[in-house]
Amino acid sequence: MPFDGLRVLSLESRRSVEIERLIRSQGGEPFVAPSMREVPLADNPQAFEFAEKLFRGEFDMMILLTGVGTRLLNDILSTRYPEDSFKNSLRRLAVVVRGSKPMAVLREWSIPATVMVPEPNTWREILAAIDGRAERKIVVQEYGRPATELVEALRRRGAEVTTVPVYQWDLPVDQGPLREAVRRLAAGEFDVAMFTTSVQVPHLMRIAAEEGVEEDVRRAMKKLVVASVGPSTSETLREFGIEPDMEPSHPKMGFLVNETAARAAGILQSKQ
Repeated sequence: MPFDGLRVLSLESRRSVEIERLIRSQGGEPFVAPSMREVPLADNPQAFEFAEKLFRGEFDMMILLTGVGTRLLNDILSTRYPEDSFKNSLRRLAVVVRGSKPMAVLREWSIPATVMVPEPNTWREILAAIDGRAERKIVVQEYGRPATELVEALRRRGAEVTTVPVYQWDLPVDQGPLREAVRRLAAGEFDVAMFTTSVQVPHLMRIAAEEGVEEDVRRAMKKLVVASVGPSTSETLREFGIEPDMEPSHPKMGFLVNETAARAAGILQSKQ
């Protein structure tokens, strides 16, 4: 089997059962420690401020970064306004979708997308996809952390940018598995660490700092295989001083597990 018994750490939360199964199917010994949960912003005045501007026609483009965030924004606004108000307003804008998940939501709502951003769906692909367009009053639906790079780049282009933080990420309610993962990681008890979204990185390092083993974790990361699902996650790893060893050919969980399994032994040997 490709992993051949290697000890594999995953920080996946929503699809934890699935990734554990995938790792086992490739011969790995998985330790899955959910690292995050989505927390709706129950008191979200920015969403309602955005809605008032939207309904007054103050935007000409909206960038939808996630399917979850798009649905949740509609749910939030439907608590105060007629149910189809947000959807009808989107039909009057140039709508930019980052990847397949917000695109699926628009299809469900029968709303055409003006621009579909190609993989790997980072802020750079978004900028390239809308390069040359005339719209200058742009609203960005954020997705768990501020889309700082995208917003700053749009403003450098002369755009007037508004952001709508629809939901945020927090640590899991049960932090026991994550804290155990950090302790085991610091002790050198993993051969592979896989990251399936960028938010996992700051959460891992936050717990490492709380446990007093942050530098031990950084040292351990240099000795094992660090597998990143794609460019956005790799960028975040580098922000925390961790160099990813590989990305899969497509930024999907299945490709990540299978291709990491195929390459892990060789990467480990190169680090000895």
